[in-house]
Amino acid sequence: MGALFPEPLPTESPVSETPTPASQTPNSATPDSPTPNTQTSEFQGPETNAREPLISAIICTHNRAEYLGGAIDSLLSQDCGATLPYEIVVVDNASTDRTREVVEARLIHPRLRYVYESITGLSVARNAGAKAARSHLLAYLDDDAEASPQWLRMLYEAFAQNDHLAIAGGRVTLLWPPGRSRPRWLSDGMTEPLGAYDLGDQPIIIHNPGQTPRGLNYAIRRSFLDRVGGFDPSLGRVGKKLLSNEELMMTERAIELNWQVGYIPAAHAAHNVAPERLSPRWFLNRAWWQGISECYREQLAGRAGLRQFGLAGDRFLRGLWKALRHWRDPAIRFDNLVYAYGQLGYLWAILRTLMGRRAL
Repeated sequence: MGALFPEPLPTESPVSETPTPASQTPNSATPDSPTPNTQTSEFQGPETNAREPLISAIICTHNRAEYLGGAIDSLLSQDCGATLPYEIVVVDNASTDRTREVVEARLIHPRLRYVYESITGLSVARNAGAKAARSHLLAYLDDDAEASPQWLRMLYEAFAQNDHLAIAGGRVTLLWPPGRSRPRWLSDGMTEPLGAYDLGDQPIIIHNPGQTPRGLNYAIRRSFLDRVGGFDPSLGRVGKKLLSNEELMMTERAIELNWQVGYIPAAHAAHNVAPERLSPRWFLNRAWWQGISECYREQLAGRAGLRQFGLAGDRFLRGLWKALRHWRDPAIRFDNLVYAYGQLGYLWAILRTLMGRRAL
């Protein structure tokens, strides 16, 4: 297949490719299970004679009006506006704040479209965005993130140069709240739950699902998404439930089905860290739900059973021991306490399963 990702196309080069409708895309297939029905409504900016988009940028948002404008503006300012037809779809996932007002103030831009989804849940919103999007490449940006000017161009070129690429994502750096910096008790590894993601300066193909691109900076080929039946509504955040692992599960499916997953460092995005996340309580809560998500993912993969008790118990004791061993180092101590606490969420999910209830 030659180079992993050949040299990028010059910014000035015209893009002449016409997207193939999803139903006619080579290698596309009927979903294994239908995308869930959703209650949606939509409106968009002024009609234009612009070409059909080659890539769709999708923002799924729920009560993040404070950051949403910055996310949309970063997409409206992409450096490929004259050469790469693209659209922006904002999925309002039952927000009750100023979300709609923020979008309406920018609807003068013909690229921008607004979709309202009344059923809460990140995976539900992602599926609604995919349904509304018109292109065969879907690029998801979190509502509290900001894309670099070359973000869409780098993602598009990666997919255009590799027909086997199903999923791709780029480097993520953190934007700390004004007047705040990283707390002493927060290790480098613990910045990952805040969204930080960096696998180096060179594009690579990912073989370890644990290195999967972060959902806040995440692109997926529509034919692959259709093949696996869309995003699983049982994973991904729902309200205050910090469920996760939907991207990890997607990467596992891609590898199983002989697709590829890529890390594209130049497709960089910055993630705003909300002040309320800079507290130990937030990290412990997230670890709890991470443990539940991991248990559910293993159930879906057919790896559930009593042996999970032993594994989780061993991990809990190991994390607790390391926390005690490094008690004088606040970052290492907290890192291991969070790890141990996540195992309690995992064990709780196992108990629910044994009682005949779902893990979630």
